[in-house]
Amino acid sequence: MPTNFTVVPVEDGPTSSPDSEDKMSGEENDISGGDGSSGLPGPNSGDETPGEESPFISDHEWTSDGKNMALFEEEMDSAPMVSSLLNKLANYTNLTQGVADHEEAESEDGIKRITVKGPQMGTFIGVYLPCVQSILGVILFLRLTWIVGTAGILGSFAMVFMCCACTLLTAISMSAIATNGMVPAGGSYYMISRALGPEFGGAVGLCFYLGTTFAGSLYILGTVEILLMYIMPDAEVFETREHNMRLYGTCCLVSMVLVVFVGVKYVNKLALVFLSCVILSIMAICAGVVRAATHPPDFQICLLGSRVLAKPFGTFDKCLKTEDINNVTHTTKLWTLFCNESFLNASCDDYFTLNNVTEINAIPGLSLEVFLDNLWGNYGLKNSPVEKQPSETTYIQNPKSYVLNDITTYFTLMVGIFFPSVTGIMAGSNRSGDLKDAQRSIPTGTILAIATTSFTYMFFVMFFGASIEGVLLRDKFGDSVGRIPVLGVLAWPSPWIIVIGSFFSCCGAGLQSLTGAPRLLQAIAHDGIVPFLRVFGHSKFNGEPTWALLLTAVICEIGVLIASIDDVAPILSMFFLMCYLFVNLACAIQTLLCTPNWRPRFKYYHWTLSFLGMSLCLALMFVSSWYHALVAVVIAGCIYKYIEYRGAEKEWGDGIRGLSLNAARYALIKLEEAPPHTKNWRPQLLVLLSLDPDLAVKHPRLLSFTSQLKAGKGLTIVSSMLRGTYMQRSAEAKTAERNVKSSMAAEKTKGFCHVVVCSNLRDACSNLIQSAGLGGMKHNTVLMAWPCNWRQAEDASSWKNFIETVRETTAAHQALLVAKNIDSFPSNVERLAEGTIDVWWIVHDGGLLMLLPFLLRQHKVWKKCKMRIFTVAHLDDNSIQMKNDLMVFLYQLRLDAEVEVVEMHESDISAFTYEKTLVMEQRCQLLKQMQLSKTEREREIQSITDESRSSIKRKTRSKDPSSSRSHGPGMEVLEEEGNMFHQRGNRLLAGHRERPSPASDQVHMTWTKEKLATERNRLRDASAGIRDLFSMKPEWGNLNQSNVRRMHTAVKLNEAVVKKSQGAHLVLLNMPGPPKNKDGDENYMEFLEVLIEGLDKVLLVRGGGREVITIYS
Repeated sequence: MPTNFTVVPVEDGPTSSPDSEDKMSGEENDISGGDGSSGLPGPNSGDETPGEESPFISDHEWTSDGKNMALFEEEMDSAPMVSSLLNKLANYTNLTQGVADHEEAESEDGIKRITVKGPQMGTFIGVYLPCVQSILGVILFLRLTWIVGTAGILGSFAMVFMCCACTLLTAISMSAIATNGMVPAGGSYYMISRALGPEFGGAVGLCFYLGTTFAGSLYILGTVEILLMYIMPDAEVFETREHNMRLYGTCCLVSMVLVVFVGVKYVNKLALVFLSCVILSIMAICAGVVRAATHPPDFQICLLGSRVLAKPFGTFDKCLKTEDINNVTHTTKLWTLFCNESFLNASCDDYFTLNNVTEINAIPGLSLEVFLDNLWGNYGLKNSPVEKQPSETTYIQNPKSYVLNDITTYFTLMVGIFFPSVTGIMAGSNRSGDLKDAQRSIPTGTILAIATTSFTYMFFVMFFGASIEGVLLRDKFGDSVGRIPVLGVLAWPSPWIIVIGSFFSCCGAGLQSLTGAPRLLQAIAHDGIVPFLRVFGHSKFNGEPTWALLLTAVICEIGVLIASIDDVAPILSMFFLMCYLFVNLACAIQTLLCTPNWRPRFKYYHWTLSFLGMSLCLALMFVSSWYHALVAVVIAGCIYKYIEYRGAEKEWGDGIRGLSLNAARYALIKLEEAPPHTKNWRPQLLVLLSLDPDLAVKHPRLLSFTSQLKAGKGLTIVSSMLRGTYMQRSAEAKTAERNVKSSMAAEKTKGFCHVVVCSNLRDACSNLIQSAGLGGMKHNTVLMAWPCNWRQAEDASSWKNFIETVRETTAAHQALLVAKNIDSFPSNVERLAEGTIDVWWIVHDGGLLMLLPFLLRQHKVWKKCKMRIFTVAHLDDNSIQMKNDLMVFLYQLRLDAEVEVVEMHESDISAFTYEKTLVMEQRCQLLKQMQLSKTEREREIQSITDESRSSIKRKTRSKDPSSSRSHGPGMEVLEEEGNMFHQRGNRLLAGHRERPSPASDQVHMTWTKEKLATERNRLRDASAGIRDLFSMKPEWGNLNQSNVRRMHTAVKLNEAVVKKSQGAHLVLLNMPGPPKNKDGDENYMEFLEVLIEGLDKVLLVRGGGREVITIYS
């Protein structure tokens, strides 16, 4: 349905002055920004492609002095008025990338300025003729007759049909892509890269570049072959044809590179001459076909038996063994080729003696008999003679006298050699910057050019097969007719039209390849997707890509050194076929995804046609040469992985990203249907990071541990939280997100990053635990760092948030991992020496404790570590049976680990446990009733410690009076009690300081009765000043027995863990759950602190309430 637009004129108020009108007129008319360039970004504006991110909105400052649009004044900074926008779009100029003629003009001040002509070419000149010139080239003039004679009319017709159908389907897909918006200069590479993304675009772009470069080699070899075979046969320097091809090919390449280096404008000016040569040659061939129907040319072929004899440049003039002159029989020059003497009784070649010499017309004219003879293929082995009728005799005594097959021929080889003759369909799209209307010209001109050339090839196949003798068709170089090209024999009025026309056609095509390939490489380098190619993006002052031209010449020389058109053609075919394959793939993906931006003006396309073209390209690749196809695929794959690993990230709105989104959506919907099975369970992590005041990651080793635990598998969501409102801290949130992403990249952590701004951190953490992830792709495990300085924190929210996080993960049935001393964990570059990862399996958590060490050992950091599992046996347990059962269980789980059962029998609660519990409860009570400063807290803890010592003394005396009476206050008792007072009291003097490691050196003091009494009096006097203030503290008898038992468990278990696992690289320990009553939250933190005291690297693990490991397959 057509869309109607109505333009309503709006007059400004009378307040606008003439000056302001002039100012506005200047701003609207001078869209170049003062430098002569278009207001909209051009195709050469930096690394990014113009207009991709914001194709309509420019950075130009939009202003309006009128009052009628005052309602939209706030929008002027970000959105232009429609009138100004339309003015810019109307003046948009799509510049070419140097293919057009850049004319330099001297300004009055003597500074050279480059004036670029606007696009002026239409469909016929800009697309149709370049495509025809590129398609009809060296293969047509030098190999088509040989292909027809070898593969037969049917085989050649099938070959032409497959190749032309492939290019036609590719042209349809290319037309759809080319008409889906503006195509800046860059043509096919731009279309593929923007449709398939930087990885595919870079891989296919480089393949297209290599194909274009090897096309230059092909045309240069064709030029040299025409020169040495037909124009200057005496110029051969070496005896072998290959060495002559290499020598003259290198000289020809150097000459062409110099021409291109001097200036592209000379190549463009000669393009019309080269095109005229192609057209003139084709007209001569068509005229020869018409003439052959009525007056066949007089070219004779000499046959010895069924073998074709070679007569290069007058080797023999008569196709006779002997001739009668004045009734006297004389031998001919042909006789001397096969006999050792010119006499009739000379010794001659057996085949020459047994077979007669016959002469046939090379061009018998249009004949049904000739058509039927050439209908089927006639393939031959290398160095076998070309024969009219195949024979079983293969031995040749005098090979130089026959026309021989220089290679072994078969159908698939013919396909690979012929396919370059249909390439060149992108010549029009490569000139997209020079076209008036690229969206109209590219589809029309390209499809018409393919239709014309396809009809031309099929016409030539039919008429060559019906008018030329089969043995001449199979004579690749025309040796049987005196080194005249086969098409030259057919052409009218002279064979030299074909020789000269094909020579200049190959020269022109070679120059065009050496012109286009460097610019294609320069376009890839400008995009920056391949880092090591950036040097080739530099150019001369006039835009000529010098370094890219040098690399192109080096690669082209490799093709020239191959020295054979038949060997270079399959290589060229592979790269072009791969390029065409991805053009079809791009169109198919865009069509199937139905993206809103996919609105091509060319409507005659369908995804089935694109898939058919893609399948045909793939089939032709492996049919023509499977090993060349594999090499091309490997090269493209390596480039793809390199760009994916090292290339610059680009967001081009490509179809592969859209395909990934669709695939992700489908997978998420499938995952939503059912929870994952135990066999598929792996930790999907939500990592809670803390940020420092500079918004940098406080614990980057948490990300290192994440990457070691995940090894790039599964889901990782890295989150952080900021306090405030998003409107006020949005910029800081983005900065924090960039910092987190940088840290993730530095630590090689693959995952997603999200920074949340919330009024309080507790709600932010709760929201992340509840809502992070999408659908079935949600986290099942939360990883965070242990709050080390929770005691010194002036605000209790830090440790309260930690406990609430534990509760919420439990309620959400998610596992929780808490890392202590995370900053001392190994980085990704470290390699731990042989050591252990110790697992203390206290309660069953679903198997997560045993799964985590296995996952860590998959990473190279932990690879050398061994796994040890400890479990606790009580008085009633059979420790030997427990160990055996655990070993069987681990064997069934396919885990290699050492097993040890630690016996923890029932024991009396020690004085130290009572002391720790007393200190904990008194501290909780005091902090609840008083708002103390940091200094006051230290004084309070000192007082509690002193009183605890006195209480221990009284309890000890009242507990065992008989012992005191029987032994007395001996030196051992005094020293033990005095050391306990001194060491434990000093450790608890500042409760915020961590306990020293049991491995650290301790000072053992020698105590006497006097020293003990002095120490008691000193401590008692120090606390006398504040004893009345803290008179509410409970005595041991009033302690909460539940807290005492919990503290007893923590102390005893800590002693066992420290004894067994102090030297382990990592200790994994069951994390006890928080109390249901929130009044005991601070006690819970004390229990955990005691549990992990004296250990360096600890990972507290709390299961999610489900089995995560199974013994079944």
